[in-house]
Amino acid sequence: MKWIRERDALIAQTLAFVQSVTGRKEETLLTGSASVPPPIAMEVTSVVVIEDVREVEQPPQTAPPPQPFQVSPPRRSGDFRSEVLARVANFRKHQERFEREREEFCQSTLAKVRDAISNPPPRPPAAT
Repeated sequence: MKWIRERDALIAQTLAFVQSVTGRKEETLLTGSASVPPPIAMEVTSVVVIEDVREVEQPPQTAPPPQPFQVSPPRRSGDFRSEVLARVANFRKHQERFEREREEFCQSTLAKVRDAISNPPPRPPAAT
């Protein structure tokens, strides 16, 4: 019944997460900077698993400070136009290649069919 232990561990982790989140929201409630919905009531089925999970939990890691947003320099109108024209030309080349490959495949398939019609394979000898 491994799935029961896994389920209980998941419930315990969820409960710990909810408690940590609601604890942080209570701090913001004291400052009055955020509106907080009422806490969610949860039912826990196994107290032993909760204790095991608390032993395994790792301390929260601090996130690295956010990097400032980098803005790329604006494009000149000529650069944008030349890029679009290059992409359109590249697209046309691919479409022409696909069309050529389809035509070659069709011609080779038709040649095989015509050859099979004009030169049928020999019939096997009749069984007696």
